[in-house]
Amino acid sequence: MINLLIVTHGEFGAYLLEAAESIIGRQAEGVKALSISSRLSLEEVRLRLEKAVEELLSRDGLVLLTDMPGGTPGNLALPLAKAKPNVAIVSGLNLYMLISAFKNRKDLALPALVEKIVSDGRRSISDVLEAFESQAARARHGAR
Repeated sequence: MINLLIVTHGEFGAYLLEAAESIIGRQAEGVKALSISSRLSLEEVRLRLEKAVEELLSRDGLVLLTDMPGGTPGNLALPLAKAKPNVAIVSGLNLYMLISAFKNRKDLALPALVEKIVSDGRRSISDVLEAFESQAARARHGAR
């Protein structure tokens, strides 16, 4: 099973983990949220991140899920991912992506899981009102 490390600014990752588990069910093992706080030095954050990566490394792989490209979580995670085999980073984390990771981490290999998480994340972003109005317009035209 591929393990997941959620690395975000503040408590965002912990809240995402809580929400995803309330939908999918508790993830008994192989998942951890690490919060990046401005109250901690970068060295302390780096040490905590290194420790979490070492704890979660598995032969199947580890996906580091960060909240935004170019942010501190991803910037600190990048050297670790480059230095370890079977470690990937996916950025731009949202709830749908985390649920996708939970649902697929037992069945997919690391590259396929990363692709699935990214694909599902892209698919989850939408202008809901526009989609609803388009669907209603198609229904009106089809009813004529």
